[in-house]
This record gives sequence, structure tokens and C-alpha cells, in this order.
Amino acid sequence: MSMKVSDHVLERLRDWEVEYVFAYPGDGINGLLAAWGRADDNPRFIQARHEEMAAFEAVGYAKFSGKVGVCAATSGPGAIHLLNGLYDAKLDHVPVVAIVGQTNRSAMGGSYQQEVDLLSLYKDVASDFCEMVTVPEQLPNVLDRAMRTAMARRSVCAVIIPADVQELDYSPPEHAFKMVPSSLGMPHYAPVPADDDLARAAEVLNAGEKVAILIGQGARSARTEVMSVADRLNAGVAKALLGKDALDDDLPYVTGSIGLLGTRPSYEMMMDCDTLLVIGSSFPYTQFLPEFGQARAVQIDIDPHMVGLRYPFEVNLVGDARETLTRLLPLLKAHKNKSWRKKIEKDVSRWWEVMQRRAAVDAEPINPEYVAHALSDLLPENVVVAADSGSAANWYARHLKLRGAMRGSLSGTLATMGPGVPYVIGAKFAHGDRPAIALVGDGAMQMNGMAELITIHKYWREWQDPRLIVAVLNNQDLNQVTWEMRAMSGAPQFEPSQSLPDVAYADFARSLGLHGIRVEKPGEVRGAWEAALASDRPCVLDFVTDPAVPPIPPHASLDQIEAAATSILKGDSDRTAMVRQGFKAKVQEFLPGGRHREDRPGAQDGK
Repeated sequence: MSMKVSDHVLERLRDWEVEYVFAYPGDGINGLLAAWGRADDNPRFIQARHEEMAAFEAVGYAKFSGKVGVCAATSGPGAIHLLNGLYDAKLDHVPVVAIVGQTNRSAMGGSYQQEVDLLSLYKDVASDFCEMVTVPEQLPNVLDRAMRTAMARRSVCAVIIPADVQELDYSPPEHAFKMVPSSLGMPHYAPVPADDDLARAAEVLNAGEKVAILIGQGARSARTEVMSVADRLNAGVAKALLGKDALDDDLPYVTGSIGLLGTRPSYEMMMDCDTLLVIGSSFPYTQFLPEFGQARAVQIDIDPHMVGLRYPFEVNLVGDARETLTRLLPLLKAHKNKSWRKKIEKDVSRWWEVMQRRAAVDAEPINPEYVAHALSDLLPENVVVAADSGSAANWYARHLKLRGAMRGSLSGTLATMGPGVPYVIGAKFAHGDRPAIALVGDGAMQMNGMAELITIHKYWREWQDPRLIVAVLNNQDLNQVTWEMRAMSGAPQFEPSQSLPDVAYADFARSLGLHGIRVEKPGEVRGAWEAALASDRPCVLDFVTDPAVPPIPPHASLDQIEAAATSILKGDSDRTAMVRQGFKAKVQEFLPGGRHREDRPGAQDGK
């Protein structure tokens, strides 16, 4: 039997060592589905419950494996459904290739069923490479370029294959005019800056007295080098959320996350530093960086398109983080003044004490901060953690101490709801021998997490380590938006938009044959984590948490927090006065104190 185009697509994916394709079927890819049957399901077709989830699973797989994530969907609505997950990959610089079907060539332009102009639709999300295959000879070049471009540029690429083309006999490109042959493989390379640029960067860093370092996911391979630079310069290190697992949280000079979900020590360090070194991060919130003109700054990034963003950097170094720091280190002088580092370490120590106190504050019924805080000490050394967007991301960012081989991620730039559960599904296919934990809000769980429990049910027996924990912070509130309304708009909770039904998440998990525990008392929290980590199957933990615990920004003043909290009760003056008095006393336990940006002479408003 002759090889079809669809057969060649799967063969070429195998040649690229693609093990899994996260997908959902449809008649626009019927040719590919038939080829999968002929290929004995190699690469594996991993069936999600929805194309968006397939894309998120490909993103999670790529984030935690370092390989290209591949997803597939049918024409029209299937291709449309992939978009949110693909944009998540694009904005977080994750290599993903999408293979999508299209209506027959003969029907194009005829307003045919499920006909969507996919080249136009995908030209932004797959701006680095998006092509439609119209004749067999275009392959393997199109698929090879998609794979190679996704890896080289850490981006999304798309290959569109009309349904009738999938069924054509495959013929390779010939040694002929207007034929484009191709080859396999992506060489590994590590670009480095010029010596003159390194010398200029060293001059800036050596001149500083109070050096702050900010790292992102691009520094993950340079852990040892970052520590060496920090020690040489007596610097503190803050981490963008996507770089939370790039350096151990239990190092005394690591100030933790930065930004709206960040820590007070990171904020204070940036407000007081005179020199800034940014490594592998495009952290977007300028207001959390030093004032313009306050600090001299150096940036290191492997992507020349990403340097010079966010801050007026004096020196931009384009290169691999590890190789660049290796060459930079011999040029750096050991800073003798240790007072700056000592202050940072004192602030960090105090911050963790504050986190412990915040986790211990009474709530009705469970303080969500305690849920994350109790997990931190129980994390297995090789765990993979994903947080969903929302208030759950606050507790992930501030309470979990990732260290050693632990991995963690979330939707960093798109900050979309819903990737927490599919991320850990993708992670389990990348690392079936490692436990995985998703920390999600009940909004995200109701949006799509519950359906993906069915995917977990379908595949978990294949994983060497069966532990996959979905921890739901069940506060019956779309909590992050509720607090944003209070803090930014001074508005009370708008019940019709924010209130969520209480769903029996643990019961649903048990109905699928998974483990499930509903936790309604603070004294049950640690035991529930321990039970889930000891389970012989995936487990859903339904933590009934208090929506009134505020996700406090690191730069917020007590008056801002008090106003936000009491806005819940606008119109009830007697109760509001009582709550204002009680909440103000209670919230003191949540604040580490210290200077605010607005207290600094001549500083801009830090809201």
C-alpha cells in the first residue's frame, strides 16, 4: 500500500522523536486519524476533552520536558479552540507545533461548512511560521521548518493540512526547480556576547554598591552561575514568576517572586538598589523595578528581540545565560561591603516569618494561605507544580519554597484561566516517574478542570508514579477579580458575576475511580496533603477556603487594604464600622511593614 501524506506526517514526527500529540478528533483530520491507526498509535494520540485543553497539555509538556509540544485539531471550530492554549505558549516563549485540518481544497472560498481562513486566523499566534500544505512535495520541508523554528525561537508554529491533501499519495520533493528538500535535526548552540560588551557590563556591575538581580525562566540552566554572581556581588536575587523554579527559595538572599504577586523583600530591594542585573526575564511591570535614573542596569537574554525592554538598560548582552555568566564572572570583582546583602537576608528571614503568621491567621473556615504553606514542607524533592491563574497563583508565588530539582510553572504572561490541570497532565507525560500537583481555584476547576479529570482517569495507570494531586481552593468566589474590584475600583463584590456554586469536587473524582477528599477544617489540611501524597492514584483535594483573605500586593498600604476589605459592606454603615476596626487589627498580621514607594522623596505613586 502506498504511503499517504498523513502517513508521512506521522513518520516525520517520529523522526523528530515526537512521542505524544495532544489532540481531539474531527473529520477535518480523518486522514491523520486513519494514519494513526496504521501506525499503531505512534506517536501516541493523547485524547483531551477539548482542543483548548490539548493545547494546554502540549504547553505543559513542553515547559516541563524542554521538548517541542505538539497538538492537533480538526478544521474550523477545532482549530479555533486551540488558540487560547497556543497564545499561552507564544507569550511564555514555549515551543509548540499545532497541526490542524482544513476543508478540501476544492471547497475553499465557497463558504463551506467549517471553512475558516486559518492562515489569517493563525498568522499572529504562529507569526514565526504558519503554512498550509497544498501538495505532497511541500512535505517534509514544512513540517521540518515548523519543528526547527519552534525550537530555535521558542515559539508557536502551525501546519495546516486540508483534508483531501491528507489522503493523497506522498511523493517527496525531487532534485528539481522549485522543489524544496529538507533535513532533520536541530543543532544545539549557545550564543555569547562580544568581549567588549562583557567588559562594559562588568564595569557597570563592579561600580555598584547595592546590586539587585532579577532572573526569569531563561536563567533556569544557569543556577550555579547565578549563585556565583550573586555571591561575588553580594547581591540579592528576585524571581519573575516563570523563573520561580530557577533558583532555590530557601537560599537566604533569594527574595522570592516580584510584582503584584510578589514579596515585600523583592519590592524593597528594587526600591533601594543602585544596580540591576536582569537575566532571562521579560518581567513586564515597570513599577516594580527601580525608578528610572536610580539604578544602572544590565540585561542578559538569548533573544535579541527581547533585550532593552521594560527599563533603560545601559548594557544589553545577547547570549545564553549560562555561557554569558561563565564569561562574565572572571571580570567581576568581589564586593567587600556586605551590609547590603545582610539587609536583604534580614528582610527575607522576616518575610518568611510573616508568611508563617499570615498562614496561621484564623479564617472561615480555612485560610487559603495555610493550604499552600502546609504543602511547602511536604513537597517531594522531584515534584512538578502548576498553579492556575487567580488568587491561587498568589499563594503559589509566596508560600511554596521550590528547591533543588522541583519544577513549577503557570500561565505567566497571558495569565489565562484554566491551564493548571492540563499543565500537570502534560507534565505527567513528560515525567511519568515524578509526582505532580495542580493548585487551582474553583473558577478554573469549573471552567475546564473537572472535564480533564476524565483525561486523568483515562491515562493515569500508564504513569510510573501515579500521584497527581489537584488541589481546589473552593471559596465559591471568583476571588482574584473580586479583590481587584475592591482594590482598584473601590467596588463591592458584584454577586451575579462573582459567586460560584459549591461543587462536590472530591465526590466527582471518586465517581471516576480517583481518590477525593473534602477538607473543611484547618486541622485536616496537613493530613489531607499527606494522604494525597501517599495515594496509589490521582487525588482531588477540595479545600473549603475563606474568600475574605486578601491577596495583598507587596507595595500596598494598610489604608488601601482596609478600604478594599470594607468595600464588601458598602451601604451597611454599622457593620462596616465594626469590620473596619476588626479587620484593621487583623490585617496587621498580614503586613511585613516597611517603606512604601509613595514614602520615598520625589518618588512616583506606587499603586
